[in-house]
Amino acid sequence: MDARTYPNAPVTYGAVGATRGSTFTVLPPAGFRRVERSARIGHGDERWAFAHHQIMTWGVKRRSGFGVTLLPRDAAGELLDLSKDSATHPKMRAGDTIILSIGRGRLTAHEPVRVVYVVDEPTVAGFAYGTLEGHPLRGEESFMIERRDDNSVWITVRSFSRPASTKWMLLSPALRVLQFVVVGRYLRALAGAIPAD
Repeated sequence: MDARTYPNAPVTYGAVGATRGSTFTVLPPAGFRRVERSARIGHGDERWAFAHHQIMTWGVKRRSGFGVTLLPRDAAGELLDLSKDSATHPKMRAGDTIILSIGRGRLTAHEPVRVVYVVDEPTVAGFAYGTLEGHPLRGEESFMIERRDDNSVWITVRSFSRPASTKWMLLSPALRVLQFVVVGRYLRALAGAIPAD
């Protein structure tokens, strides 16, 4: 599929938004594997402000080793490379279509996704994306940060997925290991020293 067709392509699964529902912790959609992991990433106003900016501008993906390309929001627009950290990146919004990439050279995998919901509240912020045709998996993944009553800041990653085709089904054990490793990167991506502006 040509990248220019992605903005009009449907997601490749049902149950859109299920990572947000309260039943997710008990029952993922039938036939999908569920993942949910959380980690404390810091404490206080500065950590929240940093994590909030990063989560709303794809920083959690960039800091986990992914390239991020925003497809045009209108027919005349150019592709926007969000791979480098910048204070000027646009905030994500539901409906944005993104090509995620990981790897190098001929071993680069491209993963087309669409933002299916965005949450931006005083103590909770984040988003979820759903897979598009061409992604090795079918399903949804969410990234939420939360500021708790003790002023600690947490990140939670939730997903439900299954291989997108028979070819990917054969690689399912490797995909599960890779998914475990990558989710660990997500949980560490917004922790550690906050870069100076």
